[in-house]
Amino acid sequence: MSSNAAALPPGYAVAEYRVESPLGAGGFGLTYLATDVNLNLKVALKEYLPADCAVRAGDHTLSPRTDADKETYEWGLNRFLDEARTLASFRHPNIVRVMRFFEGNKTGYMVMEFVEGEALSNWMGARRPLPQAAMVSFAQQVLDGLAVIHKGSYLHRDIKPPNIFMRADGSPVLLDFGSARAVNTNAELTAMVSPGFAPFEQYHSHGKQGPWSDLYALGGVLYWMVTGSRPVEAAAR
Repeated sequence: MSSNAAALPPGYAVAEYRVESPLGAGGFGLTYLATDVNLNLKVALKEYLPADCAVRAGDHTLSPRTDADKETYEWGLNRFLDEARTLASFRHPNIVRVMRFFEGNKTGYMVMEFVEGEALSNWMGARRPLPQAAMVSFAQQVLDGLAVIHKGSYLHRDIKPPNIFMRADGSPVLLDFGSARAVNTNAELTAMVSPGFAPFEQYHSHGKQGPWSDLYALGGVLYWMVTGSRPVEAAAR
C-alpha cells in the first residue's frame, strides 16, 4: 500500500489535531495540514509511517508489516521521536519550528508550524534573475539557520529548492528534516541523494558527511537560482 493510500482521512482526530488533508509524503512519513482545535490554529502534522515496513489497520493504528519488520519499525520510531526532540530545541526564524511531538496510533507524530508560502522551486519563476542584494540576503538567512542546526550537531542532508519555503515577506524557511541526522563520526550515514544538489559523499554510506555537505547543497541551490539549471550531479562531474 502506498503512503498516500494509507493516509489518515480528513476530519480524523489525533489528540487535539484534526486532519484536513495530506501535504506531502516521504519514505518515512506523511505530513498533513491539520487544525489545532483548542487554538483554532493551522499546523503541519507529520506522522511516522515507513512505507516499506508498516501497515495501517482498520482502526488507523500502525504496526510492522511482518514480524521480521518489527525491529526496524521500532528502531525508526525511536529515532523519529529522538530527532523530533532535538528539532524542537531549535529556535530560528529560518528553520521550521517543531512545537510538539507525541505517540499515538502505535506510531509517532511531530507538530510543526504551518508555513504559508510557496516552495522556492515554484517561487523563483518569473523573479529570475534576482537582484544581487536579494540573493545575498537569501543566502545569509539560510546560512544562519544552518549554523543553528550544525551547532546542535545535526545535518539537514536534503537542501534543495522544494525543501525551502518562501514566506510572503520573501524570507526563506528550511523545511523537511526527514533526512536529518546527528553528526557522529563513528556511525554510518545512509546514502541520501537529490541529483545535482547532493555532494559526492552522500552517494554512499561510508562518505564523510559533515556541515560541508549541507553547504555544498546550498551552493547548488544558489547556482540553480542564478542560472535556472540544476547543477551537474556530483558523481558525474
